[in-house]
Amino acid sequence: MREADGPVRVTAAADQAAVRGAHLGLVLRHLRDHGPRTRARLAAELGLSKATATSLVVELEQRGLVRRGAPARGSVGRPGATVELDGPRVCGIGAEINVDHVATSAVDLAGAVVVEDRRGLDSRRLGPDGVLDELTGMLRHVLDEVAAQDTIPAGITVGVAGLVDTTHDVITVAPNLGWRELPAAARLRDRLGVDAPTIRLDNEATLAAVAEADSADPERRDMLVIYGEVGVGGGIVSDGRPLRGRHGWAAEFGHILVDPQGRPCGCGRRGCWETVIGLHALLDAATDPDDRLRDPSLTLEERLEGIVSRAGLGDTRTLTALETVGTGIGAGAATLVNVLDPEVLVLSGYFAPLEPFLRESVEKRLDADVVAPRLGGTHVAFSTLGPVAAVRGGAAVSLAPVLTDPTLVPRRAGAETGGSR
Repeated sequence: MREADGPVRVTAAADQAAVRGAHLGLVLRHLRDHGPRTRARLAAELGLSKATATSLVVELEQRGLVRRGAPARGSVGRPGATVELDGPRVCGIGAEINVDHVATSAVDLAGAVVVEDRRGLDSRRLGPDGVLDELTGMLRHVLDEVAAQDTIPAGITVGVAGLVDTTHDVITVAPNLGWRELPAAARLRDRLGVDAPTIRLDNEATLAAVAEADSADPERRDMLVIYGEVGVGGGIVSDGRPLRGRHGWAAEFGHILVDPQGRPCGCGRRGCWETVIGLHALLDAATDPDDRLRDPSLTLEERLEGIVSRAGLGDTRTLTALETVGTGIGAGAATLVNVLDPEVLVLSGYFAPLEPFLRESVEKRLDADVVAPRLGGTHVAFSTLGPVAAVRGGAAVSLAPVLTDPTLVPRRAGAETGGSR
């Protein structure tokens, strides 16, 4: 999400260290959003003096966050060197706890994936301790890989399929997992030890929405994200910022009631939207109970590969199931589009790899049920991240403090202090 551009204005009594950190963050975010820039161009675009811009760039170089890039193209006279993000110095770590898998990802400042892993498991059977033990082992592997590359982990953000108290980092209720009032962050800290980075919890669909947002793309500033897994959640992005609601529980789309006489939902009610379009609804419609695609040890990607393969071969049962799910997505999404009027509707999670088999039925139902004409209005996009959106969003959230205040990253050993605060 892009923070407001322009020089930071504060009162005379403000802490100068905080001012310096804020200006450093301004430069760093501008490079992230707009790409390499000369120092002169940075100064002009941010309303800073050339001397201030140079001083800020020097300090960011000392902290290993930016580096000299290629000469500026199209410049008159001697081309000036550009400044660009230096990704490997710091990374954010994301993780996900879901009904049938746990996953991890480390992404550096420039957006490069350092390491990523996903493991299929039956979270309800294992219970909280078993799942947290599994995730702890995966996080230790990530931290070892990051350390081997001399990269500093800025933090760990764990997305959970459920309602999360982000103030206290507690899972309030996760219906599909069967967990309540679980201090998962504290338990992970106990397992990883005192040297572990800061650990926070968030809703996994909210993190997916963060990953789908693009601060440089105006279309992604007013956006509705529907994230499909076993459960269904999502995110509402308005003017570039996620809407979380009073308690941080907004966008629990999966529990919109669509059929009072429908299938039982993990929340205890019947006929919630996720019972119609969630992964288990698709598998129940497309496969028999003993089908290999229902094996809980399979990753989500492996299950979806099987669905795509069968659909591609023209299997009637699979294609019918996909059409039913697509129609269900469109019906529920139409209600949300009518209420929120987003620029774009992004279908993420397990929906994304199934785009060739879902798009037509989704759009057909939207065209029928959206009141306003869709021509020139909301359009449908399928995520390019798909099942990894939540962990990528967690990594982005973990990196956010560095983009706000780069002084959180220490200077490299032996770096000059000229131009610093």
